[in-house]
Amino acid sequence: MLARSSVLVSPFETRRQHTFSRAASSSGAQTCPQSADGVLDAGGHDDSCRDELGTGRLFLGRGDGQGVSRDEAGDEDIQPRIVPYHKDPNKPHKKVLRTRYIHTELGIRERLLVGVLTSRATLNTLAVAVNRTVAHHFHRTFFFTGLRSPKVPHGMTVVAHGDDRPVWLMYETVRHLHQHYGSDYDWFLLAQDDTYLQADRLSELVGHLTAGQDLYMGRAEEFIGGEEKARYCHGGYGYLLSRSLLARLQPHLDTCRNDILSVRPDEWLGRCIIDYLGLSCVEVHREMTYRYFELGKNADPEREDSSQFKNAFTVHPVSEPNLMYRLHKRFSQIELEWTYLQIEQLQMQINNLSERTPEGKAGVTWPIGINPPFKPRTRFEVINWEYFTEEHIYLCVDSSPKCEMRGADRADVSAVLEIAVERLNERYQPQLRFRKRRLLNGYRRFDPTRGMEYMLDLALEAYTQKGHSQVIVKRVNLLRPLSAVEIIPMPYVTEATRVQVILPVTAQDQDYVSNFLDMYVMNTLDTHDNVLLTFLFIYDPFDAQRVSQTDVFAGIKAMIGEVEKRYGDVKIPWISVKTEVPSQVKLMDIISKKHPVDTLFFLSSVWTEVNADFLNRCRMNAISNWQVFFPIHFQEYSPAVVYRDQPPSAASSSFSSESLRDGHFDRHVFDEACFYNADYMTARTKMAADILDNEELLESMDVYDIFVRYSGLHVFRAVEPALIQKYVRRACNPRFSEDIYHRCVLSSLEGLGSRSHLAMALFEQEQANST
Repeated sequence: MLARSSVLVSPFETRRQHTFSRAASSSGAQTCPQSADGVLDAGGHDDSCRDELGTGRLFLGRGDGQGVSRDEAGDEDIQPRIVPYHKDPNKPHKKVLRTRYIHTELGIRERLLVGVLTSRATLNTLAVAVNRTVAHHFHRTFFFTGLRSPKVPHGMTVVAHGDDRPVWLMYETVRHLHQHYGSDYDWFLLAQDDTYLQADRLSELVGHLTAGQDLYMGRAEEFIGGEEKARYCHGGYGYLLSRSLLARLQPHLDTCRNDILSVRPDEWLGRCIIDYLGLSCVEVHREMTYRYFELGKNADPEREDSSQFKNAFTVHPVSEPNLMYRLHKRFSQIELEWTYLQIEQLQMQINNLSERTPEGKAGVTWPIGINPPFKPRTRFEVINWEYFTEEHIYLCVDSSPKCEMRGADRADVSAVLEIAVERLNERYQPQLRFRKRRLLNGYRRFDPTRGMEYMLDLALEAYTQKGHSQVIVKRVNLLRPLSAVEIIPMPYVTEATRVQVILPVTAQDQDYVSNFLDMYVMNTLDTHDNVLLTFLFIYDPFDAQRVSQTDVFAGIKAMIGEVEKRYGDVKIPWISVKTEVPSQVKLMDIISKKHPVDTLFFLSSVWTEVNADFLNRCRMNAISNWQVFFPIHFQEYSPAVVYRDQPPSAASSSFSSESLRDGHFDRHVFDEACFYNADYMTARTKMAADILDNEELLESMDVYDIFVRYSGLHVFRAVEPALIQKYVRRACNPRFSEDIYHRCVLSSLEGLGSRSHLAMALFEQEQANST
């Protein structure tokens, strides 16, 4: 999404730069900005420097809270601890077993686990609302209920204890957290499902708390009677329990369950912690405050404007799911406003500090806070601008000089034009109001150091307050900045997974099977790779009738027999199929039923040369229940066109990067694929309803279409340099769907040679004809 104000508007007549940049940034440093005159505010102090947008919502002075925790003797310094390794010479040497993840070996734990207490009446309402609004912002979120066998809503992790008594549910929840996750997390947050949780602020809070200390933090409440000073944490506003506190509390849980009588589960837990650990609930701990807000009856989140509401970590009570969604929308707006205001303050500070730099004000580049444009050192590093209009782009992927603007490119340009006119109106209203007539010229380029840059020449209809209008031309610059890099967590995969190679073969393809089998033997069997091969022989009805007299695949079966004889422990099975239209989906339906659900398939073609590098990437890029992989192979050009009367160089027949000069990555072919059988079966099940209405659907789709339309998984499509195919003139089957047939024809035509090769061949032919 384009940053809402990353727009530079510079009229031709002034050429001045005006920044609207609000690209996301983060900084831990704070410098008090000076006024334009270079002096402090009239008060003569620096109170205005206090950051009320960042840590100001988290830290308070010591006198600004209700229940301050006991301070230990001095602040505990967290220092690295070196554990020396001593080898005992008296004991036999044992192989050291390393852990799967480095954080396990180093003892690094996740910061926060969230447990939400729910009930039979609210599991499918309020609990679902909590899960949809904030659960995905935490590392793990569990919903605890007393139901025996609840019907779990989709996408939720529910733990059923089998007893819906409130105190018993609390007892089982605390015991479950310590038993299963006590060594994996530093902090545990418990809340009710009628509580709205501000996930980012709670995560920020635990990020500032020291791991290893005993802490019981939340909204402090007096016990019934109110005679003692000790307080318990109110469950409606949530409360934090440290890992060390949970470990110390575990031996006393059974005693507390039997001896402490209470109707409220939060009061029961508070009494147990106070009686056996001597800790009371606190709201402020070392200047860090647990902020909460009590929502009134019939309250409207859109009208709540108090600082207590805006700074709250939790809000209670939330009576219905719709209110939960409205609260989430309101807090998202607040966070967005805080972010924009924080960015404006940082930009002002950068602008003021620039006077002290050697370059002065001239050293500040637009937008403030974004990396300056890339400066090429040589002409080879110059980033080209791409010219476009509203209908066409004049630099295409296939090197065509002009192609139609469509898809993501059209959406991108439309959004940029809309933002440009919107920012111009914000700047000049009410004196002027603009309406776009048309785009005269458009330029864009991707700068890897800052993002996508745009330069637009716009013909605008300018209207004055008196109703007069005139067509003017303005040039505007825009930037779609790169945001912070986010590491996407991926499931664990290993290169030890067995790959099941599936090779469909028709009568027309059998001449190329010999080369495929030779490469397979050399790259997998000789290296003892964990790979299996299955042939799928596709007979047309005529050949199927004559198979007892003349088998068209007899030669291939003989080659398979020779390989099995050479490698005694190797079996290469084959499956015979009779069909007029060898649809990829129909063939996979047959294969899928004959293999376990956890099988990793590599759907290959007879022109593919299997090698270890690609098989490892197949294992790493295909992730069960997460991602499928469709590699784009490198297709060599026709030697007759590329080399003509010259013999091909040695580099062109190798797998080095030099060979990639004599071909191209074929984006039109989707024959090769890596995926798990379970993922394919799931997608086919979802497709079953559409097949009932349209029986020809199977013949009009391939496996790629199945995953895109029906799986919901990540479909990873990327170039694969290790997957190289020699040039072969292929025949396209006209019985396939129009789309598949069209892709096949394009692949064959583009595989002849590059534009320069084809141009040279035509030039030489014309010269030969002229002589």
